[in-house]
This record gives sequence, C-alpha cells and structure tokens, in this order.
Amino acid sequence: MAHIAGLRVFPVKGLDGEAVDRASLRSGGTLAGDRAFALVDEGETVNAKDFPGLHEFRTDYDPERETLAVAGPDGDRREFDLGEELDAAGDWFAARLDADLSLARADPDSGFVDRPSMGPSVVSTATLEAVASWFDALDVEGVRRRLRANVEVGGVPAFWEDRFVGDDAPAFEVGGVRFEGVTPCNRCVVPSRDPETGESLADFRRTFLRERERSFPEWADWDAFDHYYAVMILARATDPGGEALAVGDDVTVRGAPETP
Repeated sequence: MAHIAGLRVFPVKGLDGEAVDRASLRSGGTLAGDRAFALVDEGETVNAKDFPGLHEFRTDYDPERETLAVAGPDGDRREFDLGEELDAAGDWFAARLDADLSLARADPDSGFVDRPSMGPSVVSTATLEAVASWFDALDVEGVRRRLRANVEVGGVPAFWEDRFVGDDAPAFEVGGVRFEGVTPCNRCVVPSRDPETGESLADFRRTFLRERERSFPEWADWDAFDHYYAVMILARATDPGGEALAVGDDVTVRGAPETP
C-alpha cells in the first residue's frame, strides 16, 4: 500500500539533508525546518549550483539545541550555536569558500525554499531505484542524496508522482491533508554531481534524457512537462494548518483511480 517511506528536511539550503520521522507543515505547505537557513551573497541565497565546493562540506543540525556541526574539506570541524553564533558560522563558510558570504535565518513561515507557495517535493522510492538503474556508478542512496526530495512514497510504481501534474490530474491525501501536484521539478546541474565530492558523472544528462523518455509512464500528462530532464514534483497542501506528516502514514489517491 502507498505510504510515506521517508521525510527529509534540509536545514541549510544547499547542504546536507536530515531524515526525520515526523514533520509539521508550514502555513505555505512546505515542511517545517526545511531550508531554515541559507548562505547569502549580496542579498541572494546561494547553493551548490553557485558554489560547487559546498558538496565537500558535511553538516549535522540539531533543531532542539539550534546547533550546526560542520566539517570542511580542509578537515576543520566546528559546532555553532545558530541562536548566538550565526555570524560566526557564516564567516567560517565564507573563509573556506573564499567568498563574501553570510549565513541568514529564514522567516519560519516560509524558509528559503525556491518556491515556498508550491509545497514539498515528492518522489517515490521506485523512481529513485529506476534512476539508479540507469547508471552503473549510482545506487539508490546516491540518487536520493542527489535529488534531495522532501517526501518519499513507498509501495507505488516508478514515476507514480508524475500523474499528479497536468490538466484533470488527481490529488493525494496523507493524514487528512490533501496535496495537489503543481509542477514537475526541472533539474539543474546538481544531480549530476557526486554529493560528497562535487565531481560530475560523465554523460549524466544525456543518459538521463534518453532513459527518462524511454520509461515515461502512460499515466503522465506530457503537456505538463517542458522536457525529459525532470523528475519528482512539487505538491501543494490545501489549507495546511499545522498538520504533520509522519513516516508510515498511508497515502491515498483522490479524484481518480489509483495507478496499477
């Protein structure tokens, strides 16, 4: 049966994700704690698209203590209290990236997600497995880290999430919260890079395009897609009001028959 197989938030935009068992929804429908902080350059948030060196940093955030443990590519390890040492943490990253960066805290109602009104990103476990099968050098966990989805759904076919975008698309419900697909996620250069080193995988985009076209599901509405270099969707929660999602929650399709 369809169910929530995993939930992930990314406390600092562009850096490591954290698996959580439960996540409440912000008023805009994104997961609380997701992209709660970001590195900022001249007023604009940045991520690994802008600074590939961010792939080489390891982070671990404790939301109860508001501490960020960090390890840089130079081997330096620190722990910052982001309630009191936000500027010091920003300076630490800036020195290692040789850039004039600061670390900023987001509005808790929105976070630094790229499209806060569109809700969390959603992908199926089977989709991650399918993408991993296209590349000899990748496994499922590697693809999971490259695609950086918030909500992972198990017990469904590969590319199950594609059916929720487009005209007359159904919705799905989790824990009494209805989600409607908004748009497929067109991908950038980040999924082509090793999440540990930033090294690019040869022919990643070309292979992805070929295999995505070959395996594009019959239940998907092609008119909702700009191209085949897209995987996972953004799904808007209707009337979120502090509800929470939890690993193991059942997922039910609403408005159309379920996929095979």
